[in-house]
Amino acid sequence: MSDRPLDGIRVIEVGQLLAGPFAGTMLAYFGADVIKVEPPGEGDPIRGWRLLDDTGTAYWWRSLARNKKSVTANLRTEAGRGVVRRLMADADVVIENFKPGTMEKWGLGPEDLREENPDLIFARISGYGQTGPNSAKPGYASVTEAYSGFRYVNGFPGDAPVRPNLSIGDTVAGIHAVLGILLSLVERGKGRKTRGQVVDVALYESMFNLMEGMVPEYSGAGAVREPSGSTITGIVPTNTYLCADGKHVVIGANGDSIYRRLMHAMKQPEMAEDPRYADNPGRVEHEAVIDAAIAEWTGALTSQDVIATLEAADVPVGPIYSVADMMEDPHYQARGLFEKVATDTGELDIPAILPKLTATPGRTDSPGGAVGTHTDEILRAAGFSAAELEALRTSGDI
Repeated sequence: MSDRPLDGIRVIEVGQLLAGPFAGTMLAYFGADVIKVEPPGEGDPIRGWRLLDDTGTAYWWRSLARNKKSVTANLRTEAGRGVVRRLMADADVVIENFKPGTMEKWGLGPEDLREENPDLIFARISGYGQTGPNSAKPGYASVTEAYSGFRYVNGFPGDAPVRPNLSIGDTVAGIHAVLGILLSLVERGKGRKTRGQVVDVALYESMFNLMEGMVPEYSGAGAVREPSGSTITGIVPTNTYLCADGKHVVIGANGDSIYRRLMHAMKQPEMAEDPRYADNPGRVEHEAVIDAAIAEWTGALTSQDVIATLEAADVPVGPIYSVADMMEDPHYQARGLFEKVATDTGELDIPAILPKLTATPGRTDSPGGAVGTHTDEILRAAGFSAAELEALRTSGDI
């Protein structure tokens, strides 16, 4: 097995549901020893969410819990919290996504651990961050995506804002947490006086980080970016077009030379060379005319013919894929975007975790196991005796 960049880094993950666990998944994929702390009994709720296999385990769980070691500890009891504290004392990183103040209430906040583990990197994921007037509010992805400005620009003018059928806020926050953890590990490795530190990630701020030029455009020009359906404001042409076979394609021809190639491929040389459409500002002014011409052309051809014609002209074009399309596509397969794991009910495909590294790539070693699979192994290594483990188990603390 090849080395991975995070080999030797120990992570204690005490979050549940999605944002914190996704951060842990990314770290585990690239070699970190991730110990996932779950409540005794049912464990993380995502174990039972959405589609379930014949054992009652979510298919999603096999992806989200990959490479992790499951340890049970009851954070609502003093003894259970003591177990977690001992694990944190030897950790490099803690990931938690509870409501701000919860870890402090349990005596497990970063200041509670600083003296015994000054090198600890403490990643905290919450809806609105650890400070500010909204910090105490519950913040699920759905609400924080709206608060971030992301939902406002999604959908068609005059209609209700649209939600993509994914928990984007959670996943993007998890990626930001990984970024903060890696930056902190780099800083710690420089040997300066900065040792451990807190990584404060808010779901709404992670989505806010995706808002491109909205703030300077508003500050400088008073412009509020509005929803624009399947287009993007101020860039033409880039849109979704219906074809004769009932399928849609996306065409992005907003570069000046690309636009001309598109029009020549459409047998519209006059539009290709019209000085009114020679640059993006002119095309924005005449967006309706340009989009109507493209839609008329695609509407007379199958999606395959549109794609073949534009690919031959070196114009960016592509189909809109479902997951079934992805898994049948030779490019997805060639890039290794699906990994097979063995579960109790058979073989299962799960997605690879990106990005790709040439020298020290990540990999999936195992799918998520049963609740508490590694409790004895991890706690014995942490110094708990067999008698202590039996007492903790009898009392329900693990």
